[in-house]
Amino acid sequence: MASSRTSDTVLAPYAAHDAQSRGRRYSEPPAAYRTEFQRDRDRIIHSTAFRRLVYKTQVFVNHEGDHYRTRLTHSLEVAQIARTVARAMRLNEDLVEAVSLAHDLGHTPFGHAGQDALNECMREFGGFEHNLQSLRVVDELEERYASFPGLNLTFETREGILKHCALRNARALGDVGRRFLERRQPGLEAQIANIADEIAYNNHDVDDGLRSGLLTLAQLSDVPFFAEQRRAVERDYPGLDPEALAREVVRRMIGELVGDLIRSSEAAIADARPEHIDDVRALSRPLIGFSPPFVSAQSGLKQFLREELYSHPHVRRMTDNARETIRVLFEAFSADYARLPAKHAARAEAAEAAAGRAGAARVIADYIAGMTDRFALNMRERFEGRIGD
Repeated sequence: MASSRTSDTVLAPYAAHDAQSRGRRYSEPPAAYRTEFQRDRDRIIHSTAFRRLVYKTQVFVNHEGDHYRTRLTHSLEVAQIARTVARAMRLNEDLVEAVSLAHDLGHTPFGHAGQDALNECMREFGGFEHNLQSLRVVDELEERYASFPGLNLTFETREGILKHCALRNARALGDVGRRFLERRQPGLEAQIANIADEIAYNNHDVDDGLRSGLLTLAQLSDVPFFAEQRRAVERDYPGLDPEALAREVVRRMIGELVGDLIRSSEAAIADARPEHIDDVRALSRPLIGFSPPFVSAQSGLKQFLREELYSHPHVRRMTDNARETIRVLFEAFSADYARLPAKHAARAEAAEAAAGRAGAARVIADYIAGMTDRFALNMRERFEGRIGD
């Protein structure tokens, strides 16, 4: 698959090259002025699911404050980090950006609490996993083109979106699921997007936790990685006010992680000596990753957030309300398809006729997963009679 606009000549030989793409599910002529991966990125940005991310929770529900991360701002930050790494390593920036921007398209409202609740509702019907749902969004659920369902993205972008997958689901996904059955790796761009996601949410959850007042600098100073960067900032800028100090520490932590990721990954690539993206895919382990000290740094930060932020009583109250909202909506729609919009109700009825209750449940899960936080909360209030229909 070739394009009249390509930067393949500046890429490493083992990068994802547009001219060597495995193509799209539905054949299309090449774009006149864009590479294939640029076209993927543009389709993602113009999708309805991408716009909805602005009102989907990262940690704090949208109405908690205007300056907290949402799924949209998180996705943009992941893309920024991933592009920095890709450019430094002569990998495909357009592809890594497309994967980064699309990785949360299937996420439910209310963050991981919403996903867990919807997975519980779907337990008898195959479960729910937001990563698989992101692929479902771009393959089937988006409705923007007359010629095909979904966004018809390239194999390489779809490969990157599907970061993990249960074997039972992989068997049904065809080419993009095969690597999970064969224990192979995705391309390096997909590996970068995966790690960039981790860098972004760990560090930016620290930032939002401090902004909210649920975390303090004193607490975080018990985390060795944070404490190390704090000492360096205080040495360079004595007397800095606490808010500025926190921002500078988070900025430096991201910089340290990105620098180590590039150096460690380049060393791993030099040892493996791949000559083509398929050499990367054939390996039993990923090549993109941190050195051991920074694996430990990330792990310590993640453990701290799990214990001190995600389990904080204020956050737990939000997540408990989120879980109950998802449950109420799922039960209401399951009991009466007419409560769904007409198009979705017709799909649920057709799916039930074809595949039983599991088919209808999947349509309901698709609808709920696509909701924003505020839409889900408003709908629950209508169902419970707290506001008028």
